[in-house]
Amino acid sequence: MTNRSMPPGTIIPELAYPDVREAALWLCRAFGFRERLRIARHRVQLVLGDASMVAIELPSGQAGAAPLATHAVMVHVPDARAHHERAKAAGARITSPPTDYPFGERQYSALDLGGHRWTFSESIADVDPSTWGGELLEI
Repeated sequence: MTNRSMPPGTIIPELAYPDVREAALWLCRAFGFRERLRIARHRVQLVLGDASMVAIELPSGQAGAAPLATHAVMVHVPDARAHHERAKAAGARITSPPTDYPFGERQYSALDLGGHRWTFSESIADVDPSTWGGELLEI
């Protein structure tokens, strides 16, 4: 299934920046990306050829001793619930169970053995981003 709310690709890096809009403009100018979707002021989906990445807002601080997350990886999977069960059985630290979101994705998040954040996402509906606050710039 294709969902207009999700960028194309199977593996989608998410890189954190203090100013998402400024980062998106720079990435477009310097590396040739194009803005695909703006989500408020905290996320911008960018595409280059058949690849995607997402500029995300750098957290200003986090509770506890965990370091600030400057990157994550999002992976499209055909069945998020089955993938979740596999990851859990293999010892992944689940930080968010499979959840259905209004932007048409079922997602869960986990930390790998190195503490890297992974989000696994299954498209469950084709949702117009304008219905949940996104601004689709290109399809």
